[in-house]
Amino acid sequence: MRARAIRMDKQGGPEVLEIREVDVPAPGPGEALVRQSAIGLNFLDVYQRSGSYQMPMPAGCGNEAAGVVEAVGPDVTAVKVGDRVVYQGGAPGAYAELRNVPAWRLAHLPEGVDADAAAAVMLKGMTVEYLLDRCVSLRAGDHALMYAAGGGVGLLAGQWARHRGIKLIGVASGGKCEDARAAGYAHVIDRDREDVLARVKEITGGRGVPVVFDSIGKATFETTIECLAPRGVFVSFGATSGPPPAVEAGLLQKKGSLYFTRPTLLNYTGDAADYAASAKAVLDLVASGALRPVIGQRFPLAEAAEAHRALEAGKTRGSTILVP
Repeated sequence: MRARAIRMDKQGGPEVLEIREVDVPAPGPGEALVRQSAIGLNFLDVYQRSGSYQMPMPAGCGNEAAGVVEAVGPDVTAVKVGDRVVYQGGAPGAYAELRNVPAWRLAHLPEGVDADAAAAVMLKGMTVEYLLDRCVSLRAGDHALMYAAGGGVGLLAGQWARHRGIKLIGVASGGKCEDARAAGYAHVIDRDREDVLARVKEITGGRGVPVVFDSIGKATFETTIECLAPRGVFVSFGATSGPPPAVEAGLLQKKGSLYFTRPTLLNYTGDAADYAASAKAVLDLVASGALRPVIGQRFPLAEAAEAHRALEAGKTRGSTILVP
């Protein structure tokens, strides 16, 4: 069977993403063939494309999509032909019309959740789930700081925190501040006009926050350290401005016996049970209306390179969908 897909022969700029017609074999043992109708765009895709994360070449690109099961391989019982499903993770290659996916990664879409919403929320939502519910211990009423509050992960984090009663402080820029407020942040700091550290100290009565979720990296490292309360946790889960500097044990001691962690979604959803539980938590909140992904833009699959350029330039709002 033939289908269109994005492929890259080498890592580099967005121009390495090329639309091609490829052969798609019948699903093998443990696999299901998915006809994809919505594909999610994430900064993870940029890291894999650019070479920030080294991968063997040639390769596909993309890590999440939703669609309908078209065929199943031997011994697959978890899904059947005609099921509406969504997935994230595994080998890159979600930028495609048709794809074989390990059946254990496929989550059934609840009634009322469409493919676009599912593809926009799966990877980002599971990231928010492990960050706010498992990476650190946050209770209702606790403060925490989240960078990029107006982005795809950030907007979902605001809604998740509001649902859990966490007083999340968001950092955003320009027009994205209003999006963050609407998403449920207790406070929003405009990084273009306000001093982030001064505002955090003001909001917390001078103490600082017990947790900072930092997806920016190099540019925000020093501010993040200063925003933390004694024994606070620095959660570094991205590096859109480049990787943060090496963390010295003496600095953590000097700044208040701080903790530093660099978690990944893979480590929190590496086995089938953890993956299924995280996916269910996300999709249940979407079905209930507590989690509403904001889809700011859609690009045709063939324009994946343009979508990457927009994401890297900070010109996207919320989540981005590629349409096969």
